[in-house]
Amino acid sequence: MSGMDLQQDSSEHVQPRLQRQTSAEIVSEARRSLRALATQRPLTPQEKHRALFGESSSRAHDGRPPSAFSLHGRHFEAPDSRPGSGTRLSPLEHKPRLSVSLDEYGGDNEASLPKPPAERGSTRIGSGGSRTRPLRAASIHRLPVMTPHTKNMSLEARIEVEQPDDREKLHYADVTEHKTKLSSETDLHTLLKHRIPQTDVSTEREAKPEARLGYGDTCDDNMDDSVFWSTKVLPVLQEFESFAPGDGVSDEIVGQLCISCNRLHDALAERGMLGRQCKKRSAILRTLFRLIDVGSDRLNLTLAKLILALNVSGNNLLNICKLVFKISRNASNDGMFLADSILDSLLCQLQCEDVWSKAEAVLYCVGSLKLLSGNSAVSSRLLAKDFIGTLLQLSNSLMHGPVTADVTTQRSEGIIAGHILVQVTAALRNIADQSESRPSFLSNEAFFTLCVILEHHRSDLDICINVARIFSKLSTYTECCHALAETPRCCKLFLELLGKHSRKQDLVVRLLFTLGNLTSKSVEARERVYEEEGGIDVLLDLFQAYQETLSSPEQCHAPEKEDILVKLIRLLANLAIHPTVGTALAANSLCVQLLLEVLGRRCVEKSEELVINAVATINNLSYYQCESSVVRSQHTHISQLLLKLLLSSSMDAVLEATRVFGNLSQIRAVRRFIMQHRVEQFVVTLLDSKTPDVCFSACGVLINLSADPDHRAALRAEGTTQKLMDCLRDLGPRDWHLAAVVCQTLWNCSLDGEMQHSQKLLEILQLYTDKGALQWPSDDGVRQVQEACWELLFLPVAESLRQRLHVEDTPGISP
Repeated sequence: MSGMDLQQDSSEHVQPRLQRQTSAEIVSEARRSLRALATQRPLTPQEKHRALFGESSSRAHDGRPPSAFSLHGRHFEAPDSRPGSGTRLSPLEHKPRLSVSLDEYGGDNEASLPKPPAERGSTRIGSGGSRTRPLRAASIHRLPVMTPHTKNMSLEARIEVEQPDDREKLHYADVTEHKTKLSSETDLHTLLKHRIPQTDVSTEREAKPEARLGYGDTCDDNMDDSVFWSTKVLPVLQEFESFAPGDGVSDEIVGQLCISCNRLHDALAERGMLGRQCKKRSAILRTLFRLIDVGSDRLNLTLAKLILALNVSGNNLLNICKLVFKISRNASNDGMFLADSILDSLLCQLQCEDVWSKAEAVLYCVGSLKLLSGNSAVSSRLLAKDFIGTLLQLSNSLMHGPVTADVTTQRSEGIIAGHILVQVTAALRNIADQSESRPSFLSNEAFFTLCVILEHHRSDLDICINVARIFSKLSTYTECCHALAETPRCCKLFLELLGKHSRKQDLVVRLLFTLGNLTSKSVEARERVYEEEGGIDVLLDLFQAYQETLSSPEQCHAPEKEDILVKLIRLLANLAIHPTVGTALAANSLCVQLLLEVLGRRCVEKSEELVINAVATINNLSYYQCESSVVRSQHTHISQLLLKLLLSSSMDAVLEATRVFGNLSQIRAVRRFIMQHRVEQFVVTLLDSKTPDVCFSACGVLINLSADPDHRAALRAEGTTQKLMDCLRDLGPRDWHLAAVVCQTLWNCSLDGEMQHSQKLLEILQLYTDKGALQWPSDDGVRQVQEACWELLFLPVAESLRQRLHVEDTPGISP
């Protein structure tokens, strides 16, 4: 077996598989001289400030929702009120048959009175009935200001004013018949005197609790509700009312308020009165809204959980989500989100069927979760709650939104959907840092959904960069890499984005890194990139553009641009592992020219990874011996460039240059170049490194040199035989593939009949060819690989060499 034969045998390269390999596959993989390159993942920059959109966002500041705003209790609407439509309805032609004076309130017959319509042009605000006013077109009703009279009233009386039952509504209507305006505080006080009898209040309360609480029906069920209200709810609301907005509240009192809020939440939940089930819901919300002005993040977060549980909607829902977002912007508050079940409340908002009805609220809600997901403890908690599945379901809802014929509506929905997807993809980007997130990404088919998002929003740079960051993180793991490689059209999509956004360095470097990961592990990915129409042209255009940029003196060491070239050249090296792609790239003059320009212009001391990747790519391309290979035709120029690298201080650069010489030294002219420039002396000294990779590369050159009769004597003069025997003795049991190459080199050196130290070599071979005398690893997998390489690679060559030495040492027998 000649040295050239051995080099030719190393052409087989089989894609590593996840299942157990056969011995033949192990050997074929071991013989592979083409290698996939690794590189560092681009780092995700940390935002200095928490916001909806980062400082590097491509969105205009004046065209996106704000991250900073002020919120107070007055910003919340009266519960259950709705903005006016701008259209006044005509009153019903109906008049009450009975007229009830103010003095007659409280009689038992009131429950049977018919309900009169409101006066024309007059309506009550929300569910409160303390004052009336004309309805203005498109008006938004805010919480009424607490007047001195109402502030001094008992909570019970005020709740009756704000939350009348059917009898009270009838009586209000009758009052409205007599007095159409109650705008002054005196009028309100007069009304309250009519509603609350000025008799012995304590006696009245004991006698008729249902009247005190505003319930007209005295059946057992309602009596139970009355008792529940008076014992569980009313005391908590009275406690809240003792704190007027703006008053200074200590941390201790805030803690008591939070406990009371949670007690109220638990009581309503146990009674089944959360959501919109509670009759006094409006009164509860009014009281909770006023507490927001206390200004405590801890209290506001507790209030938000309860208010969300009461199923607010419209402007109130938006403001509560904004309030939570405002709290989440402070990283020191992250622990509060862990201590409460507010995360469940926020996730529920993302699981709505009609996201478009509360899209802006969802934006701030998912924005809060995005900020919180940057905390590893919170992200772990979110993962346990199927956060990834929830976000992907929300994404699908946004991409399959309601179909509307109105162009303006479509555009506005598309804008808000884009804003939300920026938050969704940023949250997924954060959560991808957690190692335990990978099973969830895989089980939810996240890669397919993310590719669909990219396809729908390829012009949105914020979304594209977020998704690219997700892929760059996850594709470093084998199982995720294979899942992404199997996603339809992902390679095509990445190439299209590289062509469309070629100047967006943050995006380009991550797409190239992801493609490099895919092509390092997947044969199919290599084929898809190559077979995609214009795919290789896109990569070479990028190569040329960034190469020219780095040629200018002011940009010659721009790290961001250089990193793009590092990732791009690595991608080319990984593509070249495929025989069809490698042959085509080796014959591509532009590709080879650009690689040689990197070696000619860049200094290994300043751009080590870039230069090493370029040499490794040339090594993979030099492997293919086709006549059209530009690498083979430019062997002289390449050899001169490699000579400079052998003299550098970078051992990695020396190793890569030696590997290229291992392929090119099959060419006679290159062998002459090596001997003329004394390169063989340097290569022989590499055998002293005691490093398997370095010794293996050195043997690759020495095999080809020793196969040439003109150079054997010079090699023996350098002490090559002794160094090869030392290498075999010291490294053979650790790497049987290396041992086989060493034996082949020794065989070539002895082809002219001369072998130094033959007896010593024979002893080593007799020991290493006895399987029972060798020590094997205890790990079954490692042992299987080593035994396969020993049996199929080392043993045939070693036995042939041992027999040759034995014949030479036996008198009277000619070899």
